[in-house]
Amino acid sequence: MPRSSFSDNPLLRVSRPVSACSRCRAAKVKCDGKLPACTACEKAGRENECSAANDQFARGKERSYVAALELRIEKLEKRLAYARSRKASVAQHESEVPPAPPESDRKDSLATIKAAIYRKAARKREISDVNSLMSDFGYLSINATTRDFEPSMSNMTFARLVLAAATNDPLPDVLDWTLPPKQDVIALVQHYMTNVWSLYPAFPETMLYTILEQIYSFQDRMIKDADYWLVYMVLAIGSAAQSRAKNDDYYINGVRFVAQAMQHADKALMPGYTTQIQSLVLLTIYSMLDPAHFDSWHLIGFTSRAVIDLGFHQDPPPEQLSDKSVLDMRRKAFYCVYSLDRSISMVHARAFSFTDAATNVAWPRPSSFSRRASITGQMLSGSEPAFLLFQLRRGQSHWYQALFQAEPTPLPDSSSFIWQMCQDMREWAEALPTSLPVGMRELFDLELRYSFVYCVAPSARAPHMTDYGRLLIFEHAIAYLDRIYDVSHSGVKTAFYTYHDALRVFFMASQFVAVLRDAEDLLLAGVTPPLPLVELGKAPPPPLPQRPGGPGVDNLNRSLVCLDRTARTLAKYGERWDTCVALQRTFEMISSDLVDRLRLRKRMKQHSSPPQNVQTTMPREMKWVGVDVEALIRGGSGSRGAKFEHS
Repeated sequence: MPRSSFSDNPLLRVSRPVSACSRCRAAKVKCDGKLPACTACEKAGRENECSAANDQFARGKERSYVAALELRIEKLEKRLAYARSRKASVAQHESEVPPAPPESDRKDSLATIKAAIYRKAARKREISDVNSLMSDFGYLSINATTRDFEPSMSNMTFARLVLAAATNDPLPDVLDWTLPPKQDVIALVQHYMTNVWSLYPAFPETMLYTILEQIYSFQDRMIKDADYWLVYMVLAIGSAAQSRAKNDDYYINGVRFVAQAMQHADKALMPGYTTQIQSLVLLTIYSMLDPAHFDSWHLIGFTSRAVIDLGFHQDPPPEQLSDKSVLDMRRKAFYCVYSLDRSISMVHARAFSFTDAATNVAWPRPSSFSRRASITGQMLSGSEPAFLLFQLRRGQSHWYQALFQAEPTPLPDSSSFIWQMCQDMREWAEALPTSLPVGMRELFDLELRYSFVYCVAPSARAPHMTDYGRLLIFEHAIAYLDRIYDVSHSGVKTAFYTYHDALRVFFMASQFVAVLRDAEDLLLAGVTPPLPLVELGKAPPPPLPQRPGGPGVDNLNRSLVCLDRTARTLAKYGERWDTCVALQRTFEMISSDLVDRLRLRKRMKQHSSPPQNVQTTMPREMKWVGVDVEALIRGGSGSRGAKFEHS
C-alpha cells in the first residue's frame, strides 16, 4: 500500500544527544546520553552526578522533534495574528472613507492595490511555511525516552504518531460497549495463554489475572491505562486468533476490543517505560491477525526502536539488576521483539530492524519459563515453546543476515555454509522435548521446513543451485504445503497461525514452481542425484525427508496434488483476509503453464501405459475324459472313447 516516504522507510537509528554530559566532556570520552544517567557515569558509580539525569539536559541539550514543531507553529501563529490585525485595520480604514468614487477611481485606489499585494505576499509566506513544516517530517527521528511525547507537554503523542503511520483502515466506533461476562473472557484469556503467550511471554502471567480480577471487582481506581490496554489487547488477540472467516463473530469482537484499547493508547504507549514495549508487542501481534487495520511492518519498526532506546538490547551491568526474575522478564520482552522482528522481516523479505552484532542479551533462565496452568496455580513442567522459538529465531537470523543482508557478493564456500546452517537447525529439531504439545510441534515442523527452503534457495551470496538442493526444496515444499493445507482446513484451533502464514505459503509455492521449471524431468523421475562433494570435517548435506509411499512414489501426481492444494489453501485464507485473494490469483498465474504441462504429461503417461488390472472373460474349464493328452502332443488321435464334461 503506498505511503509517505517516512512510513515506507522508518528511521530506526538511536537518537543521540547534541552534547555530552559534564563528566564525559571533561574526560573526553564518548557519551551515549542514556537516561537517567549515561553508561560511563553508571560504570563509575556516579549516576547522581551525571548531568543527563536532570531535566535541563533532556529538555535543553537534546532538542526534540516536537519542540522544533512547536517553535515553528508559534512563529506561524504570530504571522497569522499579524495578518488578521492588518486585515482588520484595512477593513476599518475602508469603512471610514467617503462614498466610493467612480469605477475608474476604485481601480486606481492605492489602498486597494496595497491590500491585494499584501494578501498575495501573505499567501506566499503561508504556503512556504507550511511546505517547510511538512518537509521536516522526512527527518523525523524519535527518542523513545524523550518527555516531549507525554500528553501533558504536547498534543503530539508517541501513540498518535505510531497509529498514524501504522493504521490502514480506521477502526469502527464502539458505542455502548461493555465487557463480556467473566466466563467468556476467561475462555479467551486461556486460548491466548495456551497458543500465543506460550510463544511470546512479553509480560508476567500473574499481572494479567490480577488486572482481570480488579476489573470485575470494580476496582477502577487501581487500574492504569497500560493495564486496560493489556487486557483489551489480550482479549482482541484471543478472539481474532480463533476467527475463520472475515466478519465472523470472533473477528468482530476482536475489532471491538482493539477499539476499546485505543482509548488508552496515549499513556499505554508513552515512551520511557517497560509497559510501552509490552503494549507495542501486543499491538504488533494483533496486526498479524488483522492486516486490514494495521501494518505489522511499521509496528515492529516502532517496537524495535523502543527496545533500543530503552537499552533492552543490552544486558545491564550485574550490579544494576540483582533481582533475577526482573532480569528474566526484561530478557523475555527483548526476545519477543527480536523474534517478531526476525519473523516479520523474513516473510516480507526486508532488512532486520537491528543486527545481531548490536545486541548482547543472554537467554532467560530455563526455569523462568515454567508457568501456571490456570488461576488454580498448578505448575507446568518442561520447556516452554517460547524458549525454543527464541533459539530458532537466532539460527534464522544468523543465516538470513549472512545470505540476504550482507554485501551481494558470492560466498567463497556457500554450500558448506548452507549445509552447516541446515545441520544446526536439524539438531535443534531433534532436541525438541517429547512433552511439547502436538500443535506446537506441528508449528515448529512447519517453521523448520520453511527455514530449510529459505536457506537452500538461491541468493546473491549463494547463486549456484545443485540438483540435490533442488530435490531438497521439492521435498520440503511438498511436505510443507500438504501439511499447511490440512491446518488451514481443520476446525481445530491449535497453535498460533496468522496472515503471515499465507505469505509463507505463497513463498514456498513459488520456490516449488521454480525448481520444477528448472529440473522437471529429474524431479518427476523420482531419481535421487548424487550427494554434493564436501570437504573432510565439514557438515554434510541434510538427508532427504521421508517420502510417503517409499522411493517408487509418483512425483508427477504428487506435484499436481500439491499445486491444487496450494491454490485451495490460499483460497481458504482469502475467506479470512482480503489480501490473500490477490495471492491466490498471482499463484495461479505463475503456475498455470506448469499445471497444464504436468496434466499433459499425466495424460500421455496414462495413454501409453498398458491397462492395469484388466479382467478378460475366460471359457469355462473343460475336463477331457478318456483322452490321451500325450498322444495328442505326439500327433496321434489320442481317442480312447473320449467324451466331454463341462465343469
